[in-house]
Amino acid sequence: MHPILARRERLLAYLLAWVPLAAIQAYLLSLPGSLSLGEAAALAAPLSLVYAFLCLSSFYACRSAPLTRARTGSVLGVHGVGALIAASLLTLAGSTLASLLGTFPSLTTLPERFGQAVPPLFVLGVLLYLLAVTFHYILLSLESSQAAERRAMEARVLAREAELEALKAQLNPHFLFNALNSVSALTTTAPSRARDMCVLLSDFLRRSLSSGERSLIPLREELALARQFLAVEKVRYGRRLEVEEEVDESLLSAVVPPLLLQPLVENAVRHGIATLIEGGTVTLRVEKAGDGVRVAVENPYDSETPAPPGSGLGLSIVRRRLAAAWGRAAEIEERGDGKRFVVVLVVPGAPPGEA
Repeated sequence: MHPILARRERLLAYLLAWVPLAAIQAYLLSLPGSLSLGEAAALAAPLSLVYAFLCLSSFYACRSAPLTRARTGSVLGVHGVGALIAASLLTLAGSTLASLLGTFPSLTTLPERFGQAVPPLFVLGVLLYLLAVTFHYILLSLESSQAAERRAMEARVLAREAELEALKAQLNPHFLFNALNSVSALTTTAPSRARDMCVLLSDFLRRSLSSGERSLIPLREELALARQFLAVEKVRYGRRLEVEEEVDESLLSAVVPPLLLQPLVENAVRHGIATLIEGGTVTLRVEKAGDGVRVAVENPYDSETPAPPGSGLGLSIVRRRLAAAWGRAAEIEERGDGKRFVVVLVVPGAPPGEA
């Protein structure tokens, strides 16, 4: 719904702003000398009221052609055509109103005399429409800023919750217990692999904690962290866990909230690979999606294995963090066909506030 029509006080203020514009319109109609000021005022009052509501339609044209994303030619074309149509409708309404007033005996010549006032009325209609366009772009900019502020506030509220959830995933006692057990077992059978495991685990925890201190990190770093997590898990699962990547390296400069992929790759292992005796392959994909970036995590799973308590919490956190950062500009989708499960994230190519 139009933001002005959504609240009564806004609509009242908007209509009051048209009072001086109606006076200007009456003055311009009287300039050619064919209409008296009283006749011009009688025409300008209802015409201004009708045109005030007609100009509200420019809001939707502004929203369909945003200055930050649409090409200059497209913006000028959309509003140029809109101004010509609106001004034509204004002059048509003026001619119709003059014809109706011409039915009064004292105003029989008004329709003919009104013809001389059509050019200035048309020009004024174009200018008023473009003024409405300017007003609506300012209004959209303010709304965008307010929405960004609301998302920033929500992001700050969720930051602590997300951080705690991320730390829970990073320092999950179950994950650490299994990793340390793997290290313990390897110290006697394969000391070199045990050392590698310790290095991987230490580096993973260090990177996890340091990335959590920033609000946004390059996708390159986030993907590297996911690789490290999978490398640690691969020591535990051995040949049961394979990792494949289909990554467009040119997209890795895009930014994402830190530890966004962590819950997804952990779910892929816990609820996918761990449920299958033969294991399987976790696939990471990064590809272009229009002006944005699509990131997918895919894994096999056993559809007959019941979901453990608390499953779905990680996806919920990821969904809320995306919404807090980009609003509706970011998307998340999950789907499974009974054999393979995939979670797809689509994030804008520009940082929050610029998307």
